[in-house]
Parts: sequence; structure tokens; C-alpha cells
Amino acid sequence: MFQTFKEWFWLERFWLPPTIKWSDLEDHDGLIFVKPSHLYMTIPYAFVLIIIRHFFQKFIASPLAKTFGIKEEVRKKIIPNSVLENFFKHSTKKPSQTDIYGLAKKCNLTERQVERWFRRRQNQDRPCRMKKFQESCWRFTFYLIVTIAGIAFLYDKPWVYDLWEVWKGYPRQPLLPSQYWYYILEMSFYWSLLFSLGSDIKRKDFLANVIHHLAAVSLMSFSWCANYIRSGTLVMIVHDVADIWLESAKMFSYAGWKQTCNTLFFIFSTVFLISRLIIFPFWILYCTLILPLHYLQPFFSYIFLNLQLMVLQVLNLYWSYLILKMLKRSIFTKFSICVSRIIEKLTNEV
Repeated sequence: MFQTFKEWFWLERFWLPPTIKWSDLEDHDGLIFVKPSHLYMTIPYAFVLIIIRHFFQKFIASPLAKTFGIKEEVRKKIIPNSVLENFFKHSTKKPSQTDIYGLAKKCNLTERQVERWFRRRQNQDRPCRMKKFQESCWRFTFYLIVTIAGIAFLYDKPWVYDLWEVWKGYPRQPLLPSQYWYYILEMSFYWSLLFSLGSDIKRKDFLANVIHHLAAVSLMSFSWCANYIRSGTLVMIVHDVADIWLESAKMFSYAGWKQTCNTLFFIFSTVFLISRLIIFPFWILYCTLILPLHYLQPFFSYIFLNLQLMVLQVLNLYWSYLILKMLKRSIFTKFSICVSRIIEKLTNEV
């Protein structure tokens, strides 16, 4: 049964243009072509990255955080209480005054003691600044390295400057060593993020991040198997370039450098909106959606690839909305503060 499913899953009509066979993509004359089996290595490499991350956060991120003045937070321990713990986990983390009164009677405590217990218990679940800084420092370092590597891999490739080159000779396009390592590194990183979701800080956009990581792994895996490597590398570089600025802004925010954080966030917003709302839809999507039709008739993998890219663009629109909302709030807050100061000054002078 498994063999039947495997044969059906890898049918050429699902992955390749009509008339093209898997045999056309076999290695020959020193040319190497993509193989699905190459992707097996992303799982062990993901665990290698998790190990590297552990030592990086311990020996590099932590000392750097202390240099910025971020200290390990010492939180007051709570007295174990099964009744209060059960209420905290299964009812609510913020009990009403009526709940506090009932719990105090039940546990033979004062209302003040119950309030203090819940306050300290809530503090235990709040992530400390040190952990936040460590996570952002790791992501900043990875995105910086992979972006520099991506630029080094792509700067001399003709399809970066001429999008028609992306489809020249497709799908009989040999795999370059730089493309191999660029893909493997990116996929391993996103696998490592998925594997560490349970231990990482859970943020408000947790679900969107899960969808993003899964979409990224799915998109990269599919584009690899169908040999959409050239367009795939363009998608990756466009999406990585903004993340450097976001993670650096977070680092300075946790360190309390508000002015530097605001400057970096403004740079991030500009780069993000240009790369995700202009370059990606009008350059990348145009390249994957319109240009192939000059060479090929629509086929399954062409449709599926563009559906995944459109899901990615929907996520880009969602995050752009959040960014613009934050920028609006920040700009109007600063404007109102400036106006109030001007009014106060004029009042004092009059």
C-alpha cells in the first residue's frame, strides 16, 4: 500500500511540466540535479542548529545582554497550593474579587495573601527580558549570516537581473553548490524554529508564526522537488532582508535603548513594506505567475507553487497591517506629546 501511494505521489504530472520525466533530471556529464532525498539532511541539521543556538545563547547572547545592562530576574517563589494552582490553570489567571473571597475561605488564607499568590504566579509565567534578548540575538545573527550568504550566492547570477533567466531551460536546470547550501540552511533553520516552539516565548502572533514556519518549510520543500530553485532563492532573499532589522530593534528594546529601537523599527518597517508589498508581489509573483506561461502550459506544480506564494503574501499583508498600526500609534503618540509640550510652553509664556 505504501509503495502504491509513493508511486502515485511522485507521478510526473504532479511535479513536472508535460512531456518531462524524472529520468530527464538524472545526474549526467558532471551536472547534478535536485533530488527529494537531499531534504532528509535538513532534519539532523535542524538539531545541529538547536545545539549551536543553546551554546550561542549561553556564551554569546547572555554576556552581550549583561553588557547592555540586562540582568537575570530573580522572582519570588510562591508557596505551593494545589487549590490555587488548580484554579489558576483551569479557571482563570485573574480571579474576580468574589473568586478571591471564596478561595481565601477555602484555603484558610487572607484575601491579601490570595491576591499576592496570584500576582507572583502570573509573574512566573511572564518571560524575562534575558530570554527575550537571547532569542532575538540568535535570530538576528542567523538572519544576518544567511542574508550575507544569500547576497554572495546570488550577486553574479543572471536571473537576479533578468527574470526571464529564471525559466530558461526549466526544468533541466542543474543544481549549484551555493543553491544547495542556501536551501539546506534556510530549511534547517525553519525546522529548528518549529521544533523549539514549545520552549520559545509564546507571543501574540504565535498562530501566525506557526503557519508561517509551516508554509515556509512546505514551500521550500515543494520548490526543491519541482526544481523551482532559481525563483526559490529570490523568494528567500526578499523575505530575509527585513528580519535583520526587526530582531535588532527587539534587542535594543529589551536593553532599554528606546531611541535606537525606534530608529531600527522604522528602518525595518520601510524595508518590510518595500520588500513584501512591492518587490514580492510585483517582481517575484510576476516572475512565478506570468512569465512561465510564455514557456509552458499551466500544470499542477505551477498552480500549487503560486497558491503557496499567495498564502505567504496574505501573511505579509497581515503583518503589514500590524506594522502600520504600530507606526500610526507611535507617530500619533509622539505628535500628541509634542503638541502638549508646545501648548504647555505657550501657556507658561502667556
